Amino acid sequence: MEQPEMGRLSVDRDRCEGYGMCEQAAPELLHLNDDDELVIDVAEISLVQKSLADAAVSACPVAALNVCTTSARA
Repeated sequence: MEQPEMGRLSVDRDRCEGYGMCEQAAPELLHLNDDDELVIDVAEISLVQKSLADAAVSACPVAALNVCTTSARA
C-alpha cells in the first residue's frame, strides 16, 4: 500500500552549490548528476521518507533544500 504524501522536497537552484552532503544523507531521495547538479528523485515525500528528507535538508551547508509539509486530507 502506498504511503500518503506528507510533503514535497524542493531545491533552491540559485543556492545549491553541489556539495553532495544531502545525497549522502538521503541517497534514496536525491543525487548529483555528472555536472554536480542536484536531481530530486522523489519529490513527493511520504511519512516513511520524512526523516530522510529532513536529514538531507539538515545536511545542506547552504540551506538549499526545503520540505514543504502538506496538511492531512479529510
